[in-house]
Amino acid sequence: MGKISYYTEEGLNRLKAELNDLKTKGRSDMSRQIAEARDKGDLSENAEYDAAKDAQGLLEMKISKMEEIVSNARLLDESSIDASLVSVLSTVKIKNRKNGATMTYTLVSEEEADLKLGKISVGSPIGKGLLGKKVGDTTEIKVPAGTLEFEVLEIGR
Repeated sequence: MGKISYYTEEGLNRLKAELNDLKTKGRSDMSRQIAEARDKGDLSENAEYDAAKDAQGLLEMKISKMEEIVSNARLLDESSIDASLVSVLSTVKIKNRKNGATMTYTLVSEEEADLKLGKISVGSPIGKGLLGKKVGDTTEIKVPAGTLEFEVLEIGR
């Protein structure tokens, strides 16, 4: 069984839409490419046909992986989350104790993470280090560049 992941309604809907697109448009495009390659003659020496069949295999593998992710996805009920602790979907303002820089991140599932939008994965080193913390707590987090110490300034939704 795969790993259970929690999603916002928006994130889960985006995953389902991508899966549906791969199953419908992706498969029909792949069938068309294979048919075009088949029409070009002898299949034993047809590189386009071989490439199209390989691409079809990769598409089916991606669809299978997406189906597994969607089947193990759970919608997060925000009303049942303790807002005083950092958890999935928390928006956290933290301060780097060493240089005084403040940052604000929202903790999300791996598939929804986007650093440009301030969304970090709960599985990332910083995400893991912040989970379960309260306002005023400090935490040391090991990152590739070394160990950083952060103070939790605010927790929101």
